[in-house]
Amino acid sequence: QVQLVESGGGLVQPGGSLRLSCVASGSIFSISDMGWYRQAPGKERDLVATITNGGTENYADSVKGRFTISRGNAKTTVYLQMNSLKPDDTAVYYCIARKLYSKLVYWGKGTLVTVSS
Repeated sequence: QVQLVESGGGLVQPGGSLRLSCVASGSIFSISDMGWYRQAPGKERDLVATITNGGTENYADSVKGRFTISRGNAKTTVYLQMNSLKPDDTAVYYCIARKLYSKLVYWGKGTLVTVSS
């Protein structure tokens, strides 16, 4: 019903920056919250950041002060600006979206971010 496509991942040196993008398509009406999760090798999939339709932002402690989540005006895109990247940020990053009054969460396929010298 909703398709999410991420882009912007790649290889970056420690201390560098990347901006991830996610575009929602398909049945995009009533999309409410959007955000990002990540899964590092051998680790559980953890929340990175979320943003509500009203613009309220929420961040994992590990990325506070370094990452910024934002949305396009149409509310069908979400971005993650990642600064001061660390090797521990290496993970597959997944875009998520939820519709108003729904428990169903839509997931993208993920984009790999590798932070290494």
